[in-house]
Amino acid sequence: MSPESKDEVADLVGKLVAPEETDGAERRRLLGRLSKVLAESARRAGKRGRGRWLADVFLNIAPRLPIRDYTTLQEHHYGLTGEQLADDLVRTAAKATMAVGAVGGALAAAEFAAPPLLLSAPAQLVAETLVVAAIEVKLLAELHEVYGVQIPGNGAQRAAAYTVAWSKQRGVNPLAPGSATIAIGTAAKTALRNRLMRTLGRHLTTLGPFLTGAVAGGALNRAATRKLAQAVRADLRRQQALPPSP
Repeated sequence: MSPESKDEVADLVGKLVAPEETDGAERRRLLGRLSKVLAESARRAGKRGRGRWLADVFLNIAPRLPIRDYTTLQEHHYGLTGEQLADDLVRTAAKATMAVGAVGGALAAAEFAAPPLLLSAPAQLVAETLVVAAIEVKLLAELHEVYGVQIPGNGAQRAAAYTVAWSKQRGVNPLAPGSATIAIGTAAKTALRNRLMRTLGRHLTTLGPFLTGAVAGGALNRAATRKLAQAVRADLRRQQALPPSP
């Protein structure tokens, strides 16, 4: 992927992880553009390197995700604190992945209904997969802010730690050896690739006629985001007990 394409993909995903700032039509346009850029890049990668390519694309996105600190999160969520703030973050993220799934599923359904265009559907689902992963990594990172679990290192190192945690569907334990401040190695890249491919596989099940894809895509994404949040919050509670909300 060229530097220009990498920048455009990261910019498009950045806009899509803040769905409260975009309406349905804009979200559909952004996903459509993202699909086109990814399709061209995937063709260059070839079939054999598709999984590795997908992981590499996401690793370029992760350090650019707009992770908010605790003070900003409070400002954006009406002054909520503690578990109430965490609850609201999860609701917002689940709503966002549901919206992306509905748009992606609807796009895939439209392609299913038009056989000559069927081959373009996977690129749309790859775009959905990357955006959903980005929303969930952003949620995971911001839950660490809410629970006061600080990850050492610079921005890129923390992004790597959050990405690895997402691939494992767990929270980050800063005290565990090698949990942060290291580059993503071969094993971590493999875990990330496998998680992304499982997510893509889930989205492929939404490829159906009419509106079934939209309904299924939204519901599956929302359930998966809630499940991730439940596991991460359980890990973070064991590390840092939140004060009771007022």
